[in-house]
Amino acid sequence: MRLASKLTLALVFVMCAVLSLYGYLSVRRERALFEADMRRDEHLIGLALRTAMVEIWRRDGLDAALRVLDEANEREDGVRFRWVWLDAPAGDRFAPTLPAAEIAELSRGTEVFRVQREDDRSGRFYTYAPVGVDPARVGAIEISESLEEEEAYVRASVHNTVTTLVALAALSGLLAMIFGQILVGRPTRRLVDKTRRIGEGELGAPLLLPQRDELGEIAREINAMCERLAEAQARAAREAAARIAAMEQLRHADRLTTVGKLASGIAHELGTPLNVVGGRAKMIARGLPQEEAAESARIIAEQADRMTRIIRQLLDFARRRSAQKAPVDLAQIARQTLQLLEPMARKRSVALRLDDEGLSPARAEVDAAQMQQVLTNLVMNGIQSMKQGGELVVRVERARARPPVDHGGEEGEHLAIRVIDQGEGIAPEDVPRLFEPFFTTKDVGEGTGLGLSVSYGIVREHGGWIDVQSERGRGSTFTVYLAGGGEGAAPAGEEPAPAPQGGGLAGAAA
Repeated sequence: MRLASKLTLALVFVMCAVLSLYGYLSVRRERALFEADMRRDEHLIGLALRTAMVEIWRRDGLDAALRVLDEANEREDGVRFRWVWLDAPAGDRFAPTLPAAEIAELSRGTEVFRVQREDDRSGRFYTYAPVGVDPARVGAIEISESLEEEEAYVRASVHNTVTTLVALAALSGLLAMIFGQILVGRPTRRLVDKTRRIGEGELGAPLLLPQRDELGEIAREINAMCERLAEAQARAAREAAARIAAMEQLRHADRLTTVGKLASGIAHELGTPLNVVGGRAKMIARGLPQEEAAESARIIAEQADRMTRIIRQLLDFARRRSAQKAPVDLAQIARQTLQLLEPMARKRSVALRLDDEGLSPARAEVDAAQMQQVLTNLVMNGIQSMKQGGELVVRVERARARPPVDHGGEEGEHLAIRVIDQGEGIAPEDVPRLFEPFFTTKDVGEGTGLGLSVSYGIVREHGGWIDVQSERGRGSTFTVYLAGGGEGAAPAGEEPAPAPQGGGLAGAAA
């Protein structure tokens, strides 16, 4: 939107706001004056009727006094008169129209004025004039008058105010638009054209504005800026080459640092199996007996498989593959994983247990093979940490959780897979580094330091995260949080596709 148009709209808006406030206050003042007139009139009428009723009541009785109000009802246009007792029950012919609590001042002989409005602002104005004719009861004359005349007057005032506001807004808007184009619009367009040419690299042809105001000052500053930019261009051209060369050196150094970390990790993990392979090969070359040669060949094959798994883990960490997601039951994946690792756990005196009681099929959109790899890593870590044996529990449940700051998102319900071990636990200073590549707290030869980092990457690709709770000497709990499958889940009873059972899973733990 043009600046002149904005100024015009701002002027019109301010004028409309001021006139609207003035009209609102005027209507309130007129309404207050109208109600003050009604109060004064009904007060005078109440005084006259009270005097007449007291005299007639004492002389001729209640019925004669009430006839005075009936005659008044016939004479007054739009005003109604009734006799009321303050203690009359609701529904009684002499019960007040307004609740007794609102007119309690009558008991003290005070005249009461009340306005009762409906949703459409119509209603009636009530006046209660106390009449002391019965010492035992509080009686009063109820005078009510319709507010329709007041509302008609208010509507007319509002209509006049709106008409005046529209006319003034249109006139002021037209004048503001004309002068805005002359004083602001045209000079601003010239300034925009100049800045656009500067952006395209044209620094010559200074802009001349004859105005002696802020816009003219901006034009002079733009001309001075063009001169400084022209001087800076030559200097920037000389410095650009130096900056590019320095940037390339920094990038090269960063690449060398990363390669060094990866190389040191690979060398450390491959050194032991290479030594074993070399030693066994030399033994075979010296002519071992057939049984010993077969045993050495088997050991060489095992160590070759171990090195293959290390390389595969490194490739999985460095080269992610897109997940083939489908609705699967997480409890079924956990059950298959525990069956796969049962022999290894039994050798280490560790009992594996799946806890999914009371949970309907916990379906989520995941890649079954990748999720089984994650659980295999976590369960094997737990088994290896339980050097004294014990029970390792895998629990599948629904839980409310708030994602970590780097993940983002609001607190909500997630599917949670908890791997709870009774191992040695993790030192607090090591917990923040658990998911770093090649970082491990295991003994030499038990882990590569890649399993948890690979698992973390897989879970992040599935839109989840891994939480770690651990205490030294009391075990650890690794919790994988995933979003539920919801309506897109597979039908109940459909089994998820089984994860691959090859050697790449059994040895993938960090």
